[in-house]
Amino acid sequence: MNWNALADNVLAGQQVSRAEALAMLGAPDDDLLALLDAAFRIRRNHFGRKVNLHVIRNAQSGNCSEDCSFCSQSARSQAEIERYAMESADALIVGAQEAAEVGAVKYCMVTSGRRPSEQVLTAVCAAAGRISGDMKIKLCVSLGSLTDEQARRLKAAGVTRYNHNLETSRRFFPQICSTHTWDERVATVRRARAAGLEACCGGIIGMGETLEDRVDLALALRDLEVEAIPVNLFNPRAGTPLAGRPVLGAIEALKVLAMFRLVNPRAELRAAGGREAILGLMQPLALYAVNSIFTQGYLTTAGQGTNRDLEMLTQAGFEMGQVEG
Repeated sequence: MNWNALADNVLAGQQVSRAEALAMLGAPDDDLLALLDAAFRIRRNHFGRKVNLHVIRNAQSGNCSEDCSFCSQSARSQAEIERYAMESADALIVGAQEAAEVGAVKYCMVTSGRRPSEQVLTAVCAAAGRISGDMKIKLCVSLGSLTDEQARRLKAAGVTRYNHNLETSRRFFPQICSTHTWDERVATVRRARAAGLEACCGGIIGMGETLEDRVDLALALRDLEVEAIPVNLFNPRAGTPLAGRPVLGAIEALKVLAMFRLVNPRAELRAAGGREAILGLMQPLALYAVNSIFTQGYLTTAGQGTNRDLEMLTQAGFEMGQVEG
């Protein structure tokens, strides 16, 4: 397939078909650079060479009621992680200040659990109100399922974006979680958007799903018209049910990122968890498809550090994004 011709079609406003998306994932490894070049043309058209840095804050860790097989915080996990109750609003504000100091455009407050308690929601809203009033950094939160009222409270407090990942395709979802459904997750995304919040919604690649499942996830996110898509590259965690799954290859992962870019050309596409572990020395190539990354680590695992992230993106010819507005 002519990948540059496909990029021409996308730039002209055509949507990538399911067959074309599958062809990208099944392309020979020798096509990788051509695929990334096609993805870069789309990325450059909409985002230039800017890379947005996001900092994630694990505001309440572990002891989750849900049985997600991939997660070290889930009810099924025996992983040795730090577990703690909800942090105070003051602690969350300190985290935002630290994120702003490293040049992050978004600060993401995340809690474990199926849905936020009143204590969690009160702390997050209190922190959001002070952060949005005193700092330029934008706010994203991830608290699980929401009611309409809770979504409106977050919006009123100054939160601009809500994260709730679909994780995988509708078909594969029951194999990784049984305590809630894929459709419940879709409903939360729609509820957040109805309240005026941007939707940050992605998934995890490499949990045993098929190529078709990966494409179905990308297409579902396109149908939902989400503003941001974090693509996590599964790095199996000891003590979880998926601990023994084979690790993704770097080339396979980069094909996935290229596919997500062409299927969702205008979305902020993020290389999220597993970036360092899966891509290794090939991390800079991801920037030709994605336009944002997490820095300073993830929920329960460390990253390579902001200094190395900045060195990587500048040496590859990219530049830090700035907070807009």
